Amino acid sequence: MGMTRAGMRRREALDGYLFIAPWLIGFVVFVAGPMVGALTLSFMSWDLFSSPEWVGLANYRQLADDPLVLKSLENTAFYTFLSVPINLVVALMAAMLLNTQVRGVALFRTAFYLPSVMPVVANAVLWFWVLNPEVGIANALLRRLGLPESQWLYGVASAKPTFIMMGLWGVGNTMIIFLAGLQGIPSSLYDAALIDGANAWQRFRAVTIPLLSPVILFNMVIGVIGSFQIFTSAYLLTNGGPNNATLFSVLYLFRLGFEQFQMGYAAAFAWLIFAVILVFTLIQLKLSTRWTYYEGQEA
Repeated sequence: MGMTRAGMRRREALDGYLFIAPWLIGFVVFVAGPMVGALTLSFMSWDLFSSPEWVGLANYRQLADDPLVLKSLENTAFYTFLSVPINLVVALMAAMLLNTQVRGVALFRTAFYLPSVMPVVANAVLWFWVLNPEVGIANALLRRLGLPESQWLYGVASAKPTFIMMGLWGVGNTMIIFLAGLQGIPSSLYDAALIDGANAWQRFRAVTIPLLSPVILFNMVIGVIGSFQIFTSAYLLTNGGPNNATLFSVLYLFRLGFEQFQMGYAAAFAWLIFAVILVFTLIQLKLSTRWTYYEGQEA
């Protein structure tokens, strides 16, 4: 006797759940579970050595009175609002340069992409030697050119701009995504614009940007999320200095949890960072409806 239609639907549903079971288990164990645990911990006081003690909203009230919380968020916001647009522009320019049919273009694409896959620690060591105020290559070049030297990472005014400059070293991932988007734009649209008399800037503004807008949105959202999580380079190179100029939010979160052992307070700060990232992401998605074009939608 054949299986009924309802039985077939149940069998298909069961097969589907079996296929997604590895991902579902991983999500519950490594993402959802820790998030729920961190949320519960944010209402407790715990130093890793004694039993957790329920304190209610005390940790969240303490966040409002902690000057380093505001300082770390200000540093991170400064870094985000400058680094993300600059990285997008540089990555898009590089992608457009590499979106050409010239001899050896594959080699150039590889060269532009390789720095983005360099291990973070090795990258930090490289920049340490380049930007060292006394023996670094950067100041040696400035001296050779007769220009004033800089303190780079070790000056209060220059530290965050230096981190932004360092971020340009790793635009390869963003560049590759832009390059894929550029190669998805039909050449016939450029030909039609050329026939209509559009110059290079007009073709870029009227064809490239609108059709690339979903890719721009994706890279912007990912860039903002990633910039709010800057940690390794700041921890290795400056450890938040000088004078807390590079005390980014995740670095301060690390200090609270793993140096000061205020795990409950650190969990509350982590949820604050999550809320800030969520708000910025939702704002970007909301505003994107005004400038993002998807193929097939009505103009």
